Amino acid sequence: MALTERFENDKIEVVGTFKAVQVRKANIIEKDGVEISRTFHRHSLMPGTIDESDNFVDTDISGEDADVQAVCNAVWTTTVKDAFKAHLIAQKSSGI
Repeated sequence: MALTERFENDKIEVVGTFKAVQVRKANIIEKDGVEISRTFHRHSLMPGTIDESDNFVDTDISGEDADVQAVCNAVWTTTVKDAFKAHLIAQKSSGI
């Protein structure tokens, strides 16, 4: 009887105006090659943040799997980042 555990990104979604990337990672337990358990963990990524001087700081995606990095790099265009930066500055100015 061999138990194995593996992880896979089973869902990567791009949502909203600022292209949030939502990742659902499955934790799969198998017994002799047959799945006996599957649990999920989710996390979301935004294109970046602004620092105290309102400079845009790209989100560090180096720790993400290659498929997640590919999606982020494809959808987080300069246009998206510029719009998100303007949104963050507007929120900061309004005190939200």
